[in-house]
Amino acid sequence: MADLRELFDSTACVLFDFDGPVCGLFAGYPAQRVAAELVSWLRRQGRESLLTRDEAGSDDPHAVLRAVAPTAPDGGFLAELEAELTEHELRATDTAEPTEYADELIRALRSRGLGLAITTNNSARVVERYLEARGLDDCFGRHIHGRTRDLHLLKPDPDCLLRALDSTGVAAERALMIGDTPADCVAARKAGVTFVGYARNQRKWNLLVGAGATTVVSSLKPMLDVVAPEPGGARNGGSPRI
Repeated sequence: MADLRELFDSTACVLFDFDGPVCGLFAGYPAQRVAAELVSWLRRQGRESLLTRDEAGSDDPHAVLRAVAPTAPDGGFLAELEAELTEHELRATDTAEPTEYADELIRALRSRGLGLAITTNNSARVVERYLEARGLDDCFGRHIHGRTRDLHLLKPDPDCLLRALDSTGVAAERALMIGDTPADCVAARKAGVTFVGYARNQRKWNLLVGAGATTVVSSLKPMLDVVAPEPGGARNGGSPRI
């Protein structure tokens, strides 16, 4: 387990996954429902056969996209499917719940002078809407890197991380990513970026460790304590508990 203070002291830019570390996007509009809506859309297009039975029963909308991408009939079809998911994600922002300590951590990192970027499989439009509603859009500026219509480039492909490094001008070895899925961990490793896993439950923790994550936290509070310690807190009392 790496020391968080040492990690942040050597970091110039923090890349956040969106759904999980920043907010629970589907808190009031369940991801399982969205995945089912995508399958229903495919059925209406006569394309449900692009999915296996297990894929058609997935509770992860991005798993549906990944499954369809290799065998989709054409790029226009994929663009329509991606747009369908974006509409559902936009609805979900109305009931999204901020992750505990996320707003404070983002503002503290920005105050400390670190660069910030979003690297996500969600639509950039969705991220922009959420950040604006929370008053966090100025913290990220133009450094929001969501999925493109090339669905082959969803994480674990490092595409969105590489775009973030390019837009911020930060070398991979000076960047740190906070993510909550094995795909985040693998993408960070492929991009050469240090990874800190955020696991809100034991299942997430096990998945992240299984994917090779060596530093995992169950709350964003230890990172906040390092970046903006309270008087007499973590900075004067050793490393925070992880």
